[in-house]
Amino acid sequence: MKKENLNFLEKIIEKDLKSGFPKNKLLFRFPPEPNGYLHIGHAKSIFFNFKLAEKYKTSVILRFDDTNPIEEKKKFIEYIKNDILWLGFKWKKETYASNYFNKLYFFAKILIKKGKAYVDDQTQEQIQEQKKNPFEKGMESPSRKRSIKENLFLFEKMKNGDFNDGECVLRAKIDMKSPNMNLRDPIMYRIIKKKNHFKTKKNWCIYPTYDWTHGQSDYIEQISHSFCSFEFENHKPLYKWFLKNIKKKNSLIPKQYEFSRLNLNYNILSKRKLQILVKQKIVNGWDDPRMPTLAGLRRRGYTPKSINNFIKKIGLSKRENNIDISLLEFSIRKHLKKISYRVMVVINPILLIIENYPDDKVEWLNSENFPNQLKKNYRKIPFSKKIYIENEDFLEKKKTNFFRFSLGEEIRLKNAYILKANNISRNLDGSIKQIYCTYDKKSLSKTGFTRKKKIKCTLHWVSKIHAIKIKINIYDNLFLEKKSEQLKNYLDKINKNSLKTTIAYAEPSIRKATIYNKFQFQRIGYFCLDKLSKKKKLIFNKTVSLT
Repeated sequence: MKKENLNFLEKIIEKDLKSGFPKNKLLFRFPPEPNGYLHIGHAKSIFFNFKLAEKYKTSVILRFDDTNPIEEKKKFIEYIKNDILWLGFKWKKETYASNYFNKLYFFAKILIKKGKAYVDDQTQEQIQEQKKNPFEKGMESPSRKRSIKENLFLFEKMKNGDFNDGECVLRAKIDMKSPNMNLRDPIMYRIIKKKNHFKTKKNWCIYPTYDWTHGQSDYIEQISHSFCSFEFENHKPLYKWFLKNIKKKNSLIPKQYEFSRLNLNYNILSKRKLQILVKQKIVNGWDDPRMPTLAGLRRRGYTPKSINNFIKKIGLSKRENNIDISLLEFSIRKHLKKISYRVMVVINPILLIIENYPDDKVEWLNSENFPNQLKKNYRKIPFSKKIYIENEDFLEKKKTNFFRFSLGEEIRLKNAYILKANNISRNLDGSIKQIYCTYDKKSLSKTGFTRKKKIKCTLHWVSKIHAIKIKINIYDNLFLEKKSEQLKNYLDKINKNSLKTTIAYAEPSIRKATIYNKFQFQRIGYFCLDKLSKKKKLIFNKTVSLT
């Protein structure tokens, strides 16, 4: 039997199971904050949490970390759920951190009664100043000496709304000299009265911080293994400290494990920074196809399978690394090659007039929709006297290594006939206006026609009188720097040419396009219909090039 290759999280779970941990107690969670859309970095966490649950026949809880009423909105809940379902995963139960506000408040009072939490009425600036830095010992707050009775009284007043925003906070009493800044009396609760919570409304005016909420919510839900990215590694001692001080005897204590976050070249995967791009209208919303959000990638034409395959390919590690965007593009290209309709579209047209073709004749020729599939599927494309080809496919005088169309030379039109260029006419500025050709009547594709002289080039084309005018969005990287995530001045590195639009001419079958279809515009790239398209105004987004 082939030995199974385990990732390091699977090895941890296997070790725990061998040490006696009950398999039926395994439980995982995915805890997004509803303050924006999910991005491809979240897809990594989603993929491995749900795949682990699938492997060990357990479940994943979808828990929304809704502890900040200022930034969080109900609409983001639905976007997040839709993205997870789109990736192909289903959660066992949907929960909210706000479901546990009463229990978290109760736990906080336990810490106060143990003398391990206190109310501090200093300003945020004073607290930050006293924390110093990892190379200096912090200073203890004067509020640290308050009695348990006074702290319970003040914490109750905080809860009842007797203080204004910023007047005081509840802090854990740990160690102001610790080299780990997260242990220097971290804030557990702050007052936020200026905005109501989308779920709890006006019921609360004190809100728990992430560090206080996260571990305790894991504990309440009895999560066995809490997986997060390495940015939370320094928070682990605090995670453990909180759990140690609120746990009940013989209860299951969750364990936190970290894996490397996804860093994607020429992209930013910080939700806070992506939020800035949206708010400053640098992009056209969270689902702008230049954004690394799952909604943006979906609108650009990426498929769930391509994203999951990409995540599987890069795998899990403990070491931070930067993944090149080309690996993601390879993944979608590989999938689109199998599932895309082949259609012909001309972006920069030049007109061919076939002089020996009847003026009023139209032939409807067969063209394969999916050439790579064994079962052939065809559509009809119109052929007429006037044809558009790409301007760059014609050169008046043939040059070395140019194997397309030139005067006196022959080419084949895909699924159609062999043409010979005989003459040209020009515009007033000297540019070529149109090309006059003749066609070989016997050379129709797939009719068994053969000739001794081999035709080296096949061009895509569109019948002028049948052409559908469409708009095309062509995207480039949003950032000019490879490691844009690490830059403080990342907004200065925006690529101002990340979006270009152009008009193109497509074969008439394009009218039937839906947002679920994927297309290969032959010899150009892979495209999909944009959601803003209308019946008489089709818009297509370029997903990726052919190579």
